[in-house]
Amino acid sequence: MSRLLETIDSPADLKALPLRDLPKLAAEIREELVGVVAKLGGHLASSLGAVELCLALHYVFDAPDDQLVWDMGYQAYAHKLLTGRRARIGTLKQFRGLSGFCNKDESPYDLFTTGHGGTCLSTAMGLAVARDRAGTIRAGEGVARRAGAAPDQGGEPRRVAAIIGDASLGEGMALEALNHIGHVKPNLLVILNDNKMSISQPVGGLSKYLNRIITDPLYNRLHEDLQQLVAKLPKGQRLVRLGQKVEESLKGFVTPGLLFEELGFRYVGPVDGHNIPELVTTLQNVKRLKGPTLLHVLTLKGKGYAPAEQDPERFHKTEPFDVKTGQPKGQGSRVKVQGGRPRTSNLEPRTTFTDAFSDALIELAQQDARVIGMTAAMPEGTGMAAFGRRFPDRYFDVGMAEQHGIGLAAGLARAGRRPVVAIYSTFLQRAYDQIMHEMCLQNLPVILAIDRAGLVGEDGPTHHGVFDLAYLRVFPNLTVMSPKDPEELRAMLRWAMARPGEPEGRAGGTAGPVAIRYARGGILCGEPLGRPSKLSLGKSEVLRQGGDLAILALGSLVYPALEVAGRLKRDGLEAAVVNARFVKPLDAALIRQLAAQTGALVTLEEAQIAGGFGSAVSEALEAMGLATVPLCRIGLPDAFVEHGRRDQLLTLCQLDPNSLTPRISAWYSALKISTERVGVLSSPE
Repeated sequence: MSRLLETIDSPADLKALPLRDLPKLAAEIREELVGVVAKLGGHLASSLGAVELCLALHYVFDAPDDQLVWDMGYQAYAHKLLTGRRARIGTLKQFRGLSGFCNKDESPYDLFTTGHGGTCLSTAMGLAVARDRAGTIRAGEGVARRAGAAPDQGGEPRRVAAIIGDASLGEGMALEALNHIGHVKPNLLVILNDNKMSISQPVGGLSKYLNRIITDPLYNRLHEDLQQLVAKLPKGQRLVRLGQKVEESLKGFVTPGLLFEELGFRYVGPVDGHNIPELVTTLQNVKRLKGPTLLHVLTLKGKGYAPAEQDPERFHKTEPFDVKTGQPKGQGSRVKVQGGRPRTSNLEPRTTFTDAFSDALIELAQQDARVIGMTAAMPEGTGMAAFGRRFPDRYFDVGMAEQHGIGLAAGLARAGRRPVVAIYSTFLQRAYDQIMHEMCLQNLPVILAIDRAGLVGEDGPTHHGVFDLAYLRVFPNLTVMSPKDPEELRAMLRWAMARPGEPEGRAGGTAGPVAIRYARGGILCGEPLGRPSKLSLGKSEVLRQGGDLAILALGSLVYPALEVAGRLKRDGLEAAVVNARFVKPLDAALIRQLAAQTGALVTLEEAQIAGGFGSAVSEALEAMGLATVPLCRIGLPDAFVEHGRRDQLLTLCQLDPNSLTPRISAWYSALKISTERVGVLSSPE
């Protein structure tokens, strides 16, 4: 017997089904999602919790004419299945396959490419305002039509709905949008997918009864007519205000929506996010309401798959697992390592940067009671969870609030604490102003532990941490470092914590802020070099001598640089290899020395080449009067890199040894030919 899911290639197919068949379709969608993620790994729990909500939205609304804006995308895998991508769901998060998030280039049903939480309210408001102020003017085709104005079909303007999770609602951008939406009052539906019940529990049958009343079209029409009639009576406006206060008091007594009402929304809910008839009826009613409406939907993260319901945090994003048991399997099996944390064999290196950071921070906290650990909604991914369990009174997870997190860290540092803030590189971008204003301008000893710096793999362009070098190295007072391996990360963290000076005085030097960026996973090739040499401010480390050219490599590309140098030697080319360690301050003396010895420099970095480490070296050469020294800067291109395994993406961007070796060899050969025409390679003194 064929599954209902196999008959769904678009929302139109879904609408052809009777409402009674939707629970069966929901079960089939869950079975499909569990099977796919069990095989490939990825986000699961959030999408399982939003299946009925996805079905109800596409059953009631007419996407893509009606515009559904999903915050992030890992809650919307059912949305992908319902919008023509069912046949490709087996390529989820694979190289050249479906994105793990909403992607504007993947489907007309995805309005934006999204991966950062808290953004959908602002973009949805933009769509709603553009529609409202365009009236009934016919929109153009393609992007213009998707972006705003209502189709001129003699009917109603297109509707806009934003779907946001409860965790994202606390993000600063989302709160700013709520405030502005309530002020401008566009016709906009905001759906709060509350899968942690973090706002409030529903209050029984009275809440459900009131929701049915306040969303009923007849009630709302009579409500508006009565309000207009009363306003015309003597002292009518006073009576209207009194009636509104009574209505708000009643809602506040039985529902948690008074805050949203005060912001200017009509609040509806909470409603059961797994009761399809209730969802459909409620959506049919609220889509007719004027002005901003917030629909509060309660869902269960991991719904329908027992292991995910019992451990939604682990199944938020998981490695491949056995469907029957929920336990990791095959290459993705987890084994215990020292310290009790699981690691993934084969797919991940024996020691990761994150593991090393977590262990080193706990060791430092044992020695120094001033050490504070902080993160922003990524305790497991950053390795900060172990610190939190060990030192709960010295640990802060600020949620999806990076700006606040940096400000909090600055305050702690001013009070004499030593905060270490672990944030993914891509999310640190959100706190740019706070890095400048609260950290660097104040010259406070905050340590930024920047995880996932570089290409992160399957999460794709929204999550690659490739811009941090360019936006960090411009700040005065900030020291920027990058370790070659996990052992050196431990040393860098100890060094940053032990720097002399306190924020109140400059005698003997001030500690100041430090940023340490490191890649996902561990070293890319070769064997660990063991204990690193002593660290000194702004000093690099020469790992290999060579007289023909010098390769200055940063962080994750140091080991590939050593591999490349070995291959070049077999071709008769002697290349020195330098572990840069510091992006700011640079080791200018060593750069001058290598320029004199070799007359040819190559920089390697797993970061955007524009404004990055190579640019810093170029600027240093110019400042020393050595601008004519040949310099080959190699890094990531001026483009958003797609998703795929990390090794696939490094090959795509030509940052693997197989690509780097001929690239550097060809550059040096061309350089040698051009210089031989006029003599010899320059050797500036």
